[in-house]
Amino acid sequence: MKAVTDADFAAEVLKRDKPVVVDFWAEWCAPCRMVAPVLEEIAKEHGDKIEIVKLNIDENPEIARQYDIMQIPTMNVYQGGEVVKQIMGAKPKAAMLRELADFI
Repeated sequence: MKAVTDADFAAEVLKRDKPVVVDFWAEWCAPCRMVAPVLEEIAKEHGDKIEIVKLNIDENPEIARQYDIMQIPTMNVYQGGEVVKQIMGAKPKAAMLRELADFI
């Protein structure tokens, strides 16, 4: 999964044609480490329809603040520059696929 930053967020997420899932995470967050491989698998299987990127909130606090990310892991789905869905907490792959069904 590609990492995005405060600096390239607009270009890498908001201006994309296809939906982009942003995984807001931090190094110290155990549930974030659990959800990362699930998102990696989904990215490999559905990369033609959806893009998945990650944003480290400790290194990039501005975007996390802008989107009121209060707990992690939080996955925001962006489409047309807007948040169209928010998924909170680590979920198994089947549950994550159900959450993303409208986009893949």
